[in-house]
Amino acid sequence: MHINDLILKLKNENFVIDTSKDKLQLDVIHGYLSRSYWAKNIPLVIVEKAIKHSFCFGVYYFDKQVGYARLITDYCIFAHLADVFILEEYRGKGLSKWLMHEIVNHRDLRTLRRWSLSTADAHGLYKQFGFTALKKPDIHMEMHFPDTYKQ
Repeated sequence: MHINDLILKLKNENFVIDTSKDKLQLDVIHGYLSRSYWAKNIPLVIVEKAIKHSFCFGVYYFDKQVGYARLITDYCIFAHLADVFILEEYRGKGLSKWLMHEIVNHRDLRTLRRWSLSTADAHGLYKQFGFTALKKPDIHMEMHFPDTYKQ
């Protein structure tokens, strides 16, 4: 199914993607992230702060939030995609493809030179939107503290 046909189908089924932070449902976002492999046990206050300082996308079914993604970005050169999820009971409908389409095609992100993300299990999704393994891993460095939220 072509992405435009998928989007029309999902809109007709009352799904919406919105970037308004006012619509985000913190309980849904924190609930999912705190049990995810990448942010297990993340404190609510950290999720609130991350939302405040990021460009966020919410996926909704009527008024219920069913998905989320956020970009850490300067809106002109660089963006790091993080915290992408669709609630388990809403998967398999193409919502993640629609979400990614909306993110990479957003009018405020057209001048970005570099996008990054980290994933353990969704390489196939991101490849569809142009993401690849690092071309020059020797020039990239990181600091990583995976146990930050451990109790």
